[in-house]
Amino acid sequence: MNIRGRALITSLALAWLSHAVVAQQITVAAAADLQSAMQDLVARFEKQTNKTVKVIYGSSGNFFQQIQNGAPFDMFFSANVDYPKQLESAGLTMPGTYYQYARGKIVVWVPKDSKIDLSTGLKALLDPNVRKIAIANPLHAPYGQAALSAMKKEGVYEKAKDKFVLGESISQTASFILSGSADIAVMALSLALSPNMKHGGQYAAIPADEYPPINQACVVLSSSKDKALAQRFLSYIKGPEAARVLTAFGFDVSGRDQK
Repeated sequence: MNIRGRALITSLALAWLSHAVVAQQITVAAAADLQSAMQDLVARFEKQTNKTVKVIYGSSGNFFQQIQNGAPFDMFFSANVDYPKQLESAGLTMPGTYYQYARGKIVVWVPKDSKIDLSTGLKALLDPNVRKIAIANPLHAPYGQAALSAMKKEGVYEKAKDKFVLGESISQTASFILSGSADIAVMALSLALSPNMKHGGQYAAIPADEYPPINQACVVLSSSKDKALAQRFLSYIKGPEAARVLTAFGFDVSGRDQK
């Protein structure tokens, strides 16, 4: 074989290896309430598999629209089940990959130095010290929808609604309360337990019967460029280690299937 032939084979081999390396990564669109839990899950999965999972966090509703418009994600973790079901109905997901991985919870949260008494739960929103209330935008954020439902059931919505500061996602809602742009927040328990909030404030749980269940689901998208790796990550999410991590970050995993 001449030098030119060897060079051609070498270049083809390098090109194949380069493609193989690129293929060993998936990009995940994940609801913002998953940020701390997902960082832990991804770190464990990458250590075990030597594969790469890139995660982008945001509003479930916004991701739903982006995926419909062809956004190049491999998987979608939604903070409610409706968006993945709609994508499934539209033929935009891999058959059989829809999976309800957890149920979210909401809390009312204030900074550590706040004078607001949380012993009354959501009625704390009516405290005279409350000027601004941070919640996720209910138009496209499931946690915002849950917050409104709970407020209406508690009878505080009408008096509180003019004080709302709306976050585009539940993580932006958390940033409002951390920056001082709001005095109190109705937010995900998973964020209240995150490292940057856990010791910076206090929270009171809102009873689960005061708002519709925040059932959360994920899917592998039919547009995925590495469906095998995406399904492997899905299998990990279904397993007992992932269940323990999600539980540690305040998610309810009871009743979910482990296939």
